[in-house]
Amino acid sequence: MMKRWILALAVTGWTLVSVAQSVSLASRYNAFFLEAICERSKGNNDAAFDLLCRCIEIDSTKSEAYYFLAQYYGALKQKDRAIACIEKAAALEPANPTYQETLANAYINMHQYDKAAEVLEALYDKHKDRDDVLSILVQLYEEQHEYELAIQTLARLETMEGKSERLSYAKSNFYTQLGDKKAAIAEMKNLADQYPNDQNYRGLYANTLFVNGQKKKALDIYHDILRLEPDNRNSMMALLAYERDEGNPEKADELTERVLLGKNTTSQDKIVIMRQEIGRSEQEGGDSTRILYLFHRMLEQPQMDADVAILCATYMNLKKMPNDTISGVLEQVLKVAPDNAAARLQLVSYAWQAEDMPRIISLCQDARQYNPDEMAFYYYQGIAYYRQEQLDQALNAFQNGIGVITQQSDPVIVSDFYAVMGDILHQKGLDKEAFAAYDSCLQWKDDNYGCLNNYAYYLSEKEVLLDKAEQMSYRAIKAEPKNATYLDTYAWILFKQERYAEAKIYIDQTLQCDSDTSAVLLEHAGDIYYHNGDRDQALFYWQQALAKASPKSELGAEDRRQILTRKIKLKKYLKE
Repeated sequence: MMKRWILALAVTGWTLVSVAQSVSLASRYNAFFLEAICERSKGNNDAAFDLLCRCIEIDSTKSEAYYFLAQYYGALKQKDRAIACIEKAAALEPANPTYQETLANAYINMHQYDKAAEVLEALYDKHKDRDDVLSILVQLYEEQHEYELAIQTLARLETMEGKSERLSYAKSNFYTQLGDKKAAIAEMKNLADQYPNDQNYRGLYANTLFVNGQKKKALDIYHDILRLEPDNRNSMMALLAYERDEGNPEKADELTERVLLGKNTTSQDKIVIMRQEIGRSEQEGGDSTRILYLFHRMLEQPQMDADVAILCATYMNLKKMPNDTISGVLEQVLKVAPDNAAARLQLVSYAWQAEDMPRIISLCQDARQYNPDEMAFYYYQGIAYYRQEQLDQALNAFQNGIGVITQQSDPVIVSDFYAVMGDILHQKGLDKEAFAAYDSCLQWKDDNYGCLNNYAYYLSEKEVLLDKAEQMSYRAIKAEPKNATYLDTYAWILFKQERYAEAKIYIDQTLQCDSDTSAVLLEHAGDIYYHNGDRDQALFYWQQALAKASPKSELGAEDRRQILTRKIKLKKYLKE
């Protein structure tokens, strides 16, 4: 009796030790796993990876460590280890749908579609409400050309969702792939019979008949559908394709016009058909008469979007039609889509070519409402105001445009923004602000030669920073050595630096390059010749300058004329 008690005590002691070791093992695993997840959340992936590896060493029967390790091996491009880990996790916990889906996706990415299908079938057996799993299975069976299995899977989907166009059409296609024309046709007939008042289902049935060789029966159905629904888009498109294939151009043209004007024809369909028509027209010699007629008929109808009008304008550009004609179509684009910046910019371009500044101003003003971040509209509006000598409005447009400039903006346009602003500010007598604008211009584009020239000239007029002015002006004439305006500026800066002999060289070049010499340039020539000792030639140029001087009505013109008159009378240079 005593021995049996001792034996029982020994067994109990061993069990307690085993349980204690198990509890200790679980605690250690949990501690390492939680630490791994914490490091992962902090972005310390190296530490998390090492801790997860330690978890597996402690207890290789826990699925979650393998699941997270699979992700790390995947990121490291170690596909074999990644798949092994997710396979292990899925095997340890087969009821976990996340693990099964991850494993299936891994197989799909490796193009192991048979294995993926096996995993998903098992997943569906446990979750009969997962229609998404069945949809993926259909795709996998199609990829493997297992059309019978695909049909069976679609039947399971039909049990869940009910009969539908999508499922019936897919089943019919798979029957066609199997060569079972009878079943393919029957599938679509059943759908059409289930919805006898829906002509679109009858159209799908007709399509299936057509594809499977029963063309006459299909054509009869198409015509009957159009008798009941004259604007049925699917039947018209099917008949159009048939007449084209049969080589019946007159019937095809009649159907084309009918489709394009049909109220149920989508804008996308119209674009596709018109592109085909344009392609055929160009192949046959490029006669635009019929194409323009079709566009005209379509644009007579109310438009839901601007796609047809945009294609029409593009075609007209291709055929080099007059700007006024294209403008009418672009106006239609803006009626439907007033925020279409490309169409509006094209209209601005046409107005610019016609020098219609009020039109540019109006177009850009509207654009600032619909396209407030499009810098080009502020630029063209500012230029148009500037050309009309409305300096305040021009300056306002440019200043508003600067507000939408970003680091991604076109440096050329931004540079011109600041250049024209500088010119306006100078004309308003705000030289400090003008020079700041020119500096900004050159920061965006340091070879803006128009800015370099104007900046240099205005500095020379104020007789400040002449060395800087001379360097900027020299860059401009090096870039454009035949530009009379740039040459005149450089000659005048040299004159201001009292480098009279050099100034004469460049003013002579200016006179050679300028076919319509201005009064200012001629006066400069007279001043430079005077300081080179040739007073007779100086007097000649001053007299020419006076003859070309601006009318008295222009600002400052009278003062200029008086100075020239005194130079001529006294036959000497007068410093202003």
